[in-house]
Amino acid sequence: MLKIGEQVENFTLPAAGGKEVSLSDYRGKKLVIYFYPKDMTPGCTQQACDFRDSDSYFKSQNAAVIGISADDLKSHEKFENKYELPFPLLSDTDHTVSEQFGVWQLKKNFGKEYEGIVRSTFLLDEEGVLIREWRKVKVSGHVDEVLQALKD
Repeated sequence: MLKIGEQVENFTLPAAGGKEVSLSDYRGKKLVIYFYPKDMTPGCTQQACDFRDSDSYFKSQNAAVIGISADDLKSHEKFENKYELPFPLLSDTDHTVSEQFGVWQLKKNFGKEYEGIVRSTFLLDEEGVLIREWRKVKVSGHVDEVLQALKD
């Protein structure tokens, strides 16, 4: 699992529209990577819309946002279009990147156990070094915490 102060290993994942997005594409900018469980669910929709609504502030701080889940590209494209998301959603169907960040974990819901993404956010500096992390995120107020970290 990654630790604060460590360089994040480059990765490339597919995004909607047939694009591929690499971590190295964001060199020279701060990068917010948020991992979320599932497209179109209430909490994930709220989180995506909160990031969307703060997009101009992130850009003013020389920061970009990307979302990552295990959903397929068709699901991401529908989600991006429905909520007019200005940032890419990356598809980590084999959960390689989710495991790199330590967010692919055993979860329990309604008495069932399964593996999935634990909602988490990471802030990287302009060189791709992890500088902040939020694990087991609660959606309400979370984007404000990330914005405050960019100010600090």
